[in-house]
Amino acid sequence: MTVPSPVDGDTRACPGGLTRAFAFLGKRWNGMILGTLAQGSAGFAELTRALPGISESVLSDRLGELNRVGLVTRTVRQGPPLGVSYGLTERGTALLPALDALARWADENLPAEGPEGC
Repeated sequence: MTVPSPVDGDTRACPGGLTRAFAFLGKRWNGMILGTLAQGSAGFAELTRALPGISESVLSDRLGELNRVGLVTRTVRQGPPLGVSYGLTERGTALLPALDALARWADENLPAEGPEGC
């Protein structure tokens, strides 16, 4: 990422792409859901167990949002029993190197607080 230097009279501004990325990925749980789905498709109950502290309503909202922007697929499995699984799309998978880099940076530069891992 190249950030242009301010010229006399210009004000600094964060690049628009970075602003949009963090507005979306910085929303609580979005990055952790994507990180969890990096390990493979999962059902709703499995995701709930993998993300301690997330409520079912928030998980449902976030999965819907991730699906709408094309990062996560929602697949209905015909039963019995009927089931739904979630997985990463090609666009979601394309984010994994960036998420891995953020995780490595955090491991090296931020103190460990709270639960580890997705």
